[in-house]
Amino acid sequence: MAETKRYYVTTPIYYVNDSPHIGHAYTTLACDVLARFKRLDGYNVHFLTGTDEHGQKVAKSAAAAGMTPQAFTDKVSQNFRDLADFMGYSHDDFIRTTEDRHTRACQDIWQRLLERDQVYLGSYAGWYAVRDEAFYAEDELTTNAEGKKVGPSGAEVEWVEEPSYFFRLSDWGDRLMAYWEENPDSVLPKSRMNEVKSFVKGGLEDISVSRTSFDWGVPIPNDDEHIMYVWLDALINYVTATGYPDLQSDRYKTFWPADLHMVGKDILRFHAVFWPAFLMAADLEPPRRVYAHGWWTNEGEKISKSIGNVIDPIDLVNRYGLDQVRYFLLREVPFGNDGDFSHRAMVGRANSELANDLGNLAQRVLSMVAKNCDGQVPAVDMNAFSGDDQALMESAYSLLPQVREHMDVQTFHEALEAVWRVIRAANAYVDHQAPWKLRKEDPVRMNQVLYTLIESIRQIALVLQPYMPDSCARMLDQLAIPVDRRTFEFMDAAHALVCGTPLPRPEGVFPRLSDEAEDGGDV
Repeated sequence: MAETKRYYVTTPIYYVNDSPHIGHAYTTLACDVLARFKRLDGYNVHFLTGTDEHGQKVAKSAAAAGMTPQAFTDKVSQNFRDLADFMGYSHDDFIRTTEDRHTRACQDIWQRLLERDQVYLGSYAGWYAVRDEAFYAEDELTTNAEGKKVGPSGAEVEWVEEPSYFFRLSDWGDRLMAYWEENPDSVLPKSRMNEVKSFVKGGLEDISVSRTSFDWGVPIPNDDEHIMYVWLDALINYVTATGYPDLQSDRYKTFWPADLHMVGKDILRFHAVFWPAFLMAADLEPPRRVYAHGWWTNEGEKISKSIGNVIDPIDLVNRYGLDQVRYFLLREVPFGNDGDFSHRAMVGRANSELANDLGNLAQRVLSMVAKNCDGQVPAVDMNAFSGDDQALMESAYSLLPQVREHMDVQTFHEALEAVWRVIRAANAYVDHQAPWKLRKEDPVRMNQVLYTLIESIRQIALVLQPYMPDSCARMLDQLAIPVDRRTFEFMDAAHALVCGTPLPRPEGVFPRLSDEAEDGGDV
């Protein structure tokens, strides 16, 4: 398979000490849209998600619940599987760090690091945040209102002293900087690249990569007293899923290195600094890109369990519809930035852009075709399109390269705006051409106008499939597009709608949401 036609995209693996919320749904949604887009564009795609199940925090939570760590993780991991299924994600694999395949991969990478003198035994004394499963330097700490020392995330830290293996991270600063210079898009957005460069320029210290004070983790080979530090263990999942340590497996040779690790900005350092260093130290290729997106707030407030304003994506979907939620989350905020969720904004976009702009365009055009063209693709002279007709169709035919360009740098919102420019142009074209008048005045011209519109709608529905798969499938059904002709290779004039093709009765795709929904009430 050609190198350019494979794509491996991953979500972070979600920590099972938490319940699934809008942040998890958002990250996986972005990966799902990208995976669907690449499949439609002819790529062999591997899309991975899963759960991170080791560490001190999990062990403590399991004990508090009166469960063994394995039973606890079995239960909570299923919640993330259920969310993925409910949201219609198209992942190819769901990995758990408690699986045997992952233990094998972790221990093999450990052995590679040991053989290359990249880890050594010492002792650790320093500040550790159980909630973050992270070590912090003294200058990263502040004091909270209760007088407790906290890390950058606000998590309380505790002083830890224990024997530990260390990874020689201090040796990798110059090599990381050189790698980034050669691969300037390997961390996006650009602001995140600046962030990791600044961190590395500040000087890297060797980091602890094992623990002895608890035993819920991957055992260190040939040293039963130590388990692997949860972040080293967790990051290795990405390579586990390619069949590693079998370097000759088809999956490994096809999909490693990963094309994209999608993460929240809070775990950027682990993915963009530690992970490439671990890999290069083990003589393995680093990922091609790490993309760190922003966080959501809720009606202007930081999302917090203590405040009680956690957003449940399942509640949102039940209230507003799956494709409406998928669309909103990637449309409302420039991807990479922080964003605020509000019910008013959700209803506003669903009604103005989906129900009015796109839904009404498709419904009124297809209704006119059903009424005035015997329910068939209008009969037209392919050489008789006017300048206005050609301008609209050319803008629709130019969508794929534009959207592809945005997808390749994960600007999902810009891709949608490119599509909406064509949708707005199509609505303006309808108003200007007034096909309801042409029915009496010039039915031949009416056919040309209606054909121009439904062919443009075909392009729009095809390119929006990754964002709103169910709704676009219904729209393409109404255009009588066979399921095997819905990939992007059919997005050109050579595969345009065939005159005389019978069309089913048109039906609305995007219902309007009621005003009560703005306040979180019933739709």
